[in-house]
Amino acid sequence: MIKDGDLVGVVFAGLSGLVIDDVADEGERIRVRARSREAPVRCPGCDVETSCVHGWCERTVADLPVDGRPVLLEVRVRRLTCRNRQCPRRTFREQIMGVLERYQRRTARLAAPVGAVVRELAGRADARVLTLLGVPVSRHTALRTLLRLPLPEVTPPRVLGVDDFALRRSHSYATVLIDAETRRRVDVLPDRRSGTLAAWLREHPGVEVVCRDGAAGYADAVHQALPGALQVGDRWHIWHNFAQAASKEVAVHSGCWASASRVRKLDGGKTTTLARWHQVHDLLNAGVGLLECARRLDLALNTVKRYARIDAVLYRYITQGRVEDDRPGLSPRRLARLLLARPGTLKPDQHELLAKTTSACPEMSALAALVRTFAHLLTPAAENADRLQEWITAAQEVKLPHVHSFIRGLRLDHDAVCAALTSEYHNGGTEGVNTKTKLIKRQMYGRAGFRLLRHRILLG
Repeated sequence: MIKDGDLVGVVFAGLSGLVIDDVADEGERIRVRARSREAPVRCPGCDVETSCVHGWCERTVADLPVDGRPVLLEVRVRRLTCRNRQCPRRTFREQIMGVLERYQRRTARLAAPVGAVVRELAGRADARVLTLLGVPVSRHTALRTLLRLPLPEVTPPRVLGVDDFALRRSHSYATVLIDAETRRRVDVLPDRRSGTLAAWLREHPGVEVVCRDGAAGYADAVHQALPGALQVGDRWHIWHNFAQAASKEVAVHSGCWASASRVRKLDGGKTTTLARWHQVHDLLNAGVGLLECARRLDLALNTVKRYARIDAVLYRYITQGRVEDDRPGLSPRRLARLLLARPGTLKPDQHELLAKTTSACPEMSALAALVRTFAHLLTPAAENADRLQEWITAAQEVKLPHVHSFIRGLRLDHDAVCAALTSEYHNGGTEGVNTKTKLIKRQMYGRAGFRLLRHRILLG
């Protein structure tokens, strides 16, 4: 059991380096008066111990809140005289290690949770949260606190992930660098120029593998700074580029598969519009009233009235059916989605529809085969380099110009593409960091510019 005399020592156990003289409850806040202990202190200039007091000074700092109320700590610290006459510092003010830090207005044990909050939120959001927790700060103080948090030391990884992200979409971009094996943030560069990345790689040797997308600027930078490094393309971007080419081919051949996709379906479990129209009029011709029709057919009364007074319903139904017969059953975009989807995720009717549309012409049949074969190449294997060349040879024999354009792009970055299809390295971690960066930008980006954004990315 804790006694009343020990309660102060328990609540303010983190201030054990001080002697607490008084604790005053002032209603909206709590004031603690304390002083430093009378013990020898080493001079910061010459490291000689001294206990000669030159004078006293007062420091007022904030401490951890108690009962949701701010705590104001008034500390009386000593100004000591150095005994070493050759020391350039004649006097100095003692620092209470673990409690007070130089030039700070918060105790060390309060600075840690404040730093954790501003690290996650930054700006107005953390100012509101900290105020509710009993630590009133302004948004400007919160940003200054965030920018004072030390950044991790830049240690070049063995496998480097490189990707760009938009500072201002279609206007300015930056580059993020991560450790592709541990997903640790390494650095953020202010642009995506090849010279900037090449200079960084020269200043930070030790990178052996670089995972990147198909951007020519990054490829040139790695060739300039690290000619012996292995460059690995991003499998997601490779598949995305192929999917775009395949979608264009599907749209070009829509005249072939459109007729095969016109499949009108009638749901046998529900009464169709035509059958319902006949039911209502048969009952009305037999002298049945509107309310009784609604009861027998289990329809709303307003629905029965609409069928009863508008004979144009039948005409509209027939006309609409003719229009739908002349319209393709699905769009090129939807067919491309079915063509590029994993076969195991498709339903039986989707498999049937895909078989009908892809067999409409030789080009569509060849495109479907190319999609299936290329999808298997995205699972890394040592023999995928030879399989890729076989796939390219087969694709060139078919009249698919958009796929041929995709192949030309593969040949421009052939080594990186082969490395992507044969090695386990990938750039997925960098894409994940970019996704987190978009969240950070929506939260606060714009007030302190690139410096603040870089700080939050690296602290993440």
